[in-house]
Amino acid sequence: MTGDITEATRAEAVDLSVVIPAYNEEGRLRPTLDAIRAHLRADPDRWGTWELIVVDDGSTDGTAAVAVEAAADEPRLRVLTGGGNHGKGHALRQGVLASNGRRVLLTDADLATPIDELDRLDKQLTADGGGAAIGSRAHPDAWIEVRQLALREWLGRLGNRLIRLVAVDGIADTQCGFKLFDGARARAAFAGSRLDGWGIDVEILRFFRQSGWPVTEVPVRWAHQPGSKVRPLDYGRVLLELVRLRAAPRAPGQAGTGPAGATDRDRGRRRRTDLIVGALFLLASFFLYKGLWADLDRAYLADAGSDQNQWEWFFRVTADNVTNLRNPLFTTLQNFPDGVNLMANTVMLGLSVPLTPVTLAFGPTVTWALVLTLGLAATALAWYWLFARRLVRGRWAAALGAALAAFAPPMVSHANAHPNFVVLFMIPVIIDRALRLCEGRRVVRDGVLLGLFATYQIFLGEEALLLAVMGTLLFALAYAAVDRERARAAVRPLLRGLGWALLVCLPLLAVPLYWQFFGPQSYHSVLHGDNAGNSPLSFLQYSGRALFGDDATADRLAMNRTEQNAFYGWPLIALAFGIGLWLWRAAVVRALAFTAVAAALLSLGPRIRIPFTDVVLTGPWRILAHQPLFESVIESRVAMICAPALGALLALAADRLADRRAEERSPGLGGAALEERRRLRLVAYAALAAAVLPIVPTPLPVRDRPEIPEFIADGTYREYVGEGETVVPVPVPDPANAEALHWQSASGLGFSVPGGYFNGPWGEERRGIYGAPARYTSNLLRDVRYSGQVPVIDAKWRAQARFDLAFWKAGVVVLAPQPNDAALYETLEKLLGGPGKRVDGAWIWDLPATG
Repeated sequence: MTGDITEATRAEAVDLSVVIPAYNEEGRLRPTLDAIRAHLRADPDRWGTWELIVVDDGSTDGTAAVAVEAAADEPRLRVLTGGGNHGKGHALRQGVLASNGRRVLLTDADLATPIDELDRLDKQLTADGGGAAIGSRAHPDAWIEVRQLALREWLGRLGNRLIRLVAVDGIADTQCGFKLFDGARARAAFAGSRLDGWGIDVEILRFFRQSGWPVTEVPVRWAHQPGSKVRPLDYGRVLLELVRLRAAPRAPGQAGTGPAGATDRDRGRRRRTDLIVGALFLLASFFLYKGLWADLDRAYLADAGSDQNQWEWFFRVTADNVTNLRNPLFTTLQNFPDGVNLMANTVMLGLSVPLTPVTLAFGPTVTWALVLTLGLAATALAWYWLFARRLVRGRWAAALGAALAAFAPPMVSHANAHPNFVVLFMIPVIIDRALRLCEGRRVVRDGVLLGLFATYQIFLGEEALLLAVMGTLLFALAYAAVDRERARAAVRPLLRGLGWALLVCLPLLAVPLYWQFFGPQSYHSVLHGDNAGNSPLSFLQYSGRALFGDDATADRLAMNRTEQNAFYGWPLIALAFGIGLWLWRAAVVRALAFTAVAAALLSLGPRIRIPFTDVVLTGPWRILAHQPLFESVIESRVAMICAPALGALLALAADRLADRRAEERSPGLGGAALEERRRLRLVAYAALAAAVLPIVPTPLPVRDRPEIPEFIADGTYREYVGEGETVVPVPVPDPANAEALHWQSASGLGFSVPGGYFNGPWGEERRGIYGAPARYTSNLLRDVRYSGQVPVIDAKWRAQARFDLAFWKAGVVVLAPQPNDAALYETLEKLLGGPGKRVDGAWIWDLPATG
């Protein structure tokens, strides 16, 4: 090596390395070097510190002497010699592995693509957040100033098509010699490469694709240069090299040694990391639900309200419908005689149907615990897969981001009661398939799969899918505003793919969705009240289940403990702001930041009260509040979109810190500069920990669930209930008190009940409400249950009770032990005209067969 850079230069971080392979380029090399130096010197603020690396591949002319002469005038120029002519691949490998740049530009010695096209590639690589931005002569917007001979062009296009079939589908021009890479990723790819010839371009791009790193073609200016070393037949040699690469046998004991072995070791390491991360997510989920698993017979999630009873009932009813070949979209076991539209309620047929054997064998409580625990872990693993595939290189950075996306405070809040907002493992899969459509490689296949995935998600949770679509649209709009060129290229394949997805979805969903919106007990929207938005303060506080949180503070800012839909904490919000500023040049960071901010603003609702003032502003949610579908959404839940957006920002920051750590091991960095970088990196890690630690979730509390009266558990009720008659629990089941649903699901669904906990219609407009429309008798019994006061019961009340009991086709009224049961007994005695009978631990009133 000659013309070494000075020690002072090597001790500094290098922002850009330019690698030029050269073979017999005596006449063209010096103008090329001068042009590159002039371009980089012209804008020092943009390009920062840089280095030029010329690799002489055994030239037989004066190429090496020209390079050495140029190095004498430029201390940032290095000249490497390969000791013979080994090929372009060998020269590039040598140059890239010797580079120190955060970014590495590969360019041919003839500068067929002018150096000022680097600006385009740099902008694209910044927008992608890393990976590779490669010059493309085949892009529709490319500008070919001097064309090759027609035969050479035709042979070149044919060769590229064959290369796409064999190795890298979706890249129209693999052989353009102008490519910009993320430095650390380029060095990893070249360290694992085998080819020494022209096929190196394809091998490296294939490595990037297999690693899940973005590769984007960028249109460039290009002019054919006389004396080019690339010949049309070289495309055939590239194909032969790739065939040898894929078919070459490995000698015994070779695995794990050399560059190829390093790749195998990396893959093995990634697999082990994947297994460890999956196990950690599963352990974290079990830790969250350890109280529930400790006593499945008696444990009840303390903050679940009536939801655990409701969901266990959903699982048991679905299993009963499947077993008896009944309509899985409707039942009269609740809200008798009107029934419940199960498709209009979130019964999660996508899980409750396949888990029918588990429900029948072990009971609905086991199904409930499995769905929550495994569903939360699967959601975390799915985000991990997406982030590792699409966003970051480091597995542990992806794991950190996925942990936040899946175990964020809003997710943990819903983990008390709403599996439809916990089991979100299909959302990252759907997002990935949409991104594949944007690439335009296999539009029909990806569109069909997207339709199938969306259909399945409909049967897991429609509101979660709607929120995911909202978040994806916000991200797409922001990204398109930042990178319009890439957005334009993605529009056509995306729309085609969505068309195929709809062709798949609509026939599969036609009957279920018709039943949901127009079938028995369907409704048009759900009333949630006027105060369903988040308080701005809720984003800065901690949730009740967070390590640094407390219930009293969170309760003041949320609808209830299952709807703490913000509560990310001020340290995480501040960290996200800092990450945005640090990585703002990356298009993905700007799009993620916009998505999080927009979702947070929407979640504040149609009216935003400024904290500590009487000022009320109109919120952007007002535009959507009364639109179809959105009118049923609890607007505070829109803040859940922030969880994966913040997780992605966290993953990007952790990945960038890992890259910095790798750069610290570079031989060109040392002394005070190295110590300063290490100190800053440790401070950054401390900031990450300080932001995440306060919101680490603690185990969900449990309580003992009430005993089922022996009258129900032993089946004694069957002696009092004829065909078509119901058991009337007191008080009549409603969303606040749904213990009767547990009676049903634990005793084999042998009887129907009036009232219940579900979503159904109310009034002539069929507005959606929680529970059954109120009747006088059910309201009376509810008031006595919570007040302990016995009202005056006259003939009108007794007549109303007879009317309501006849409507419910009541066979027996059951009063189980509970608070204020003495007042309830006295009220029932007066309403029904006689004393009750004590049977198997409950007071009962056996009604005439006529009801």
